[in-house]
Amino acid sequence: MAASTPGVKWWGRLEVSGLEDLPPDGPLLIAANHDSNWDSVTIGIAALPVRQIKALAKASLWKHGLGTVLDGMGQIPIDRGKGDVGALHRAIEELQAGACIGVFVEGTRSKGRELRARSGLGRLAEAVPEAQICCAAVTGTTAIPHFPSNRPNVRIRFFTPRGGGLMPGEAPADMPVRLLEEIRAEAPRVVSSWRA
Repeated sequence: MAASTPGVKWWGRLEVSGLEDLPPDGPLLIAANHDSNWDSVTIGIAALPVRQIKALAKASLWKHGLGTVLDGMGQIPIDRGKGDVGALHRAIEELQAGACIGVFVEGTRSKGRELRARSGLGRLAEAVPEAQICCAAVTGTTAIPHFPSNRPNVRIRFFTPRGGGLMPGEAPADMPVRLLEEIRAEAPRVVSSWRA
């Protein structure tokens, strides 16, 4: 994160709002949109004045020499699309211990496509009902790799979803759908020609 900070804060002109919606301690789930490879580190940098985020990250990243860095950041490897029960159990244990867990609601980068909300966030909220829920709407990260031209304006807004976490009678699979609609109202999907 330290190595990425100049690219995000200086080049990306990072603007952060809503930090007051991040509780400084206790179990917390952060639900975010995902359009760029830069999203996880950008959200982590933005939240760092209040919380360190432990994210569910695709397991293949550990195969690309990033394992030591990811482990040091407390990231949790997950095999996407395979119902990785082990990763969810670890995330539940971390939440119960008071950690902040970040989840990309769509599960992968949108690449401008409309993707369905994944149920993992709702399952975590159901398993740890005391966890607070916060959304993160991220925009501008797809333009970070355009250096040295087209300087981006990266913005992150943290906010409490209108209905809060898992509502009475709401199915765990329905909560992420509701949250994704709120997030995407502020962070429309972006198509980028770059590997962002």
